Parts: sequence; C-alpha cells; structure tokens
Amino acid sequence: MQFEVFTLLPEVFPPYLQSSILQRARKNGLISVHIHNIRDYTHDKHHKTDDTPYGGGGGMIMKPEPIFEAVEAILGQDDPFNESPGLACPVIMLTPQGRVFTQSIAEELSQHERIGLLCGRYEGLDERIREHLVTDEISVGDYVVTGGELPALILIDAISRLIPGVLGDPDGATDDSHATGLLEYPQYTRPPEFRGWKVPKILLSGDHGKVDTWRREQSLLRTLAKRPDLLDKVDLPKKDFELLKKHGYKKN
Repeated sequence: MQFEVFTLLPEVFPPYLQSSILQRARKNGLISVHIHNIRDYTHDKHHKTDDTPYGGGGGMIMKPEPIFEAVEAILGQDDPFNESPGLACPVIMLTPQGRVFTQSIAEELSQHERIGLLCGRYEGLDERIREHLVTDEISVGDYVVTGGELPALILIDAISRLIPGVLGDPDGATDDSHATGLLEYPQYTRPPEFRGWKVPKILLSGDHGKVDTWRREQSLLRTLAKRPDLLDKVDLPKKDFELLKKHGYKKN
C-alpha cells in the first residue's frame, strides 16, 4: 500500500511514521508513505499557497494552482486540456464535509494499492479542487481540527492495520473494536490478582470454547452499554439477540 500525502506541513508526519507498527511496516516494505510539500509546486518567490476569499469574509483560502499541479505531477493525469484529471488512484480530501470515517471505509480503502491524501489548512480549499480534482471526501468526526494532517495520519494508521503482515498477530485487526461491528471484549494479563481485583476465572480455565463464548457475550454487553447504536447496524445471530433482549435491548 502506497500513501501519497499532500500538505503544507510535511514536518508533522515523520515522528509518528517512524514509531511502532507503522515504522516496522515501512521497513518491511508493506506500506510506503510519501510526503509532498504543496509549496514546492508554487512559482512565485514567496511560495504563496493561499489568498483572500472572493466575496469577502475572514481567513484565507488555499489556491487551486499549486494543489492541482502537485497532485497531477505525483499521481498523473491523462487529459491534456485538464478538464478531467483522470488520476490513477483515489484522491481523498480530509474535510469536515466528507463522509465520516469508519472501519468499513478503512476496509474499503485498504483494497487500493495507492491512495492520495490532501490536507487542507486555513479556512478551506478553493471549491474547484473539490469539484474537479478530488475523488472522495472524508471526515474523522463532527469536530474541527486545525488542518488535515492529523486526519491523514488517522487514515494511514487505520488502513495500514488491515494490510496483511502489518500486525504481528494475524487476527489482530479482526479482533479490534469496530472490526466486527461491536466493541471489543475486556482484556486482562498478569498478575491474576492486583490490589484485590481478580481476573475472571473463565480466562484462567484453559477452556478455549468457554473463553470464546464469554468474550462474545462481553463484547455484546459492552456494546449495549456504551454504543447501543452500533447494534442496529450489525446482523446478529439469534442467540446473540436473545442475550441482548435479556438485558433490555430492543432493535430499532
């Protein structure tokens, strides 16, 4: 998987990408992340990437010229008249107006070999970028952050975890919260007792069948308690539904 990131702040990315799982994945050639500075595609002496909005208003708007040039130079475009970029891979704008990022979207995007991520700044991007360059728009939630860099890192992290070989545990990604549509079950490790708080006996029993059943039940009950809205989105087998009904769940 190859990520092409377009940003005004390239220095934001290396500290996170050079740590932990993502660093190992890059070293093993499972993912690559190329950071492109949009300012490198300006042609004035001040490397200007923003300007005041037409019609008035506060803040600055990112100009279309350097962004189009950066994305097309890296990802390619087929139409010499520039009416339809014909880009070779998805170009995702990180924006509060996009579809809200979920695990299923991460799985969808993990099927691509290459993805472009466009990080906005200031008051936003010239609308022509949205209309004629990007192929998708994604939000990481209903709140506002200063720019698209943190959302881009979130996408890189979430998508990379789904690439075979990135996680040490081959089942790690499928066991995570949201991977099955439910929250993850409680996890414990040594010591078996800490400050009088004991690990559930079932986890010490060695009976893997009973452990699996307990974990499934705990996952269902935790989801019911913390995120009941998720239960309406998953197709539950009858025994799961019966368990939830006993604890007051009513499907909408």
